[in-house]
Amino acid sequence: MNTLRTATALWQGTGQDGTGRLNTPTQFFHDAPYSFKSRFTDAAGTPGTNPEELLAAAHATCFSMALGFALQQADFVAEELRVEAAVALQVGAEGAGITGVTLQLSGRVPGITETQFLDLAAGAKVTCPLSRALSAVPIHLDATLAA
Repeated sequence: MNTLRTATALWQGTGQDGTGRLNTPTQFFHDAPYSFKSRFTDAAGTPGTNPEELLAAAHATCFSMALGFALQQADFVAEELRVEAAVALQVGAEGAGITGVTLQLSGRVPGITETQFLDLAAGAKVTCPLSRALSAVPIHLDATLAA
């Protein structure tokens, strides 16, 4: 099975003072705003998203699904997998760059041992399509199995 997903970004203005709108065919994003301010400053109170936030959301969802499949293959069903992804962006002399990703996982999975959970989570981190796409940067996994 091959799938193709698309999104359209429209930017108007300069890099620092311009604004953009993001759209997807599903209309999950419909004229979602983004800007320099929502990307490079403390975004509290600033409407809009940014590429790193979108990448974090995509990686968190991809990893949680990959782990869900890994658990299923091992005959486990998750009550809950909570994943927070943090994408680090650093601005330096060479410009801006993503320097790493941290996946913070907390899971409730009946009948699984901590060792099994950690092993399956580590495997899912490697096989997750977005982890593979982001392999140019370090990806750290911090996993906890809740009682």
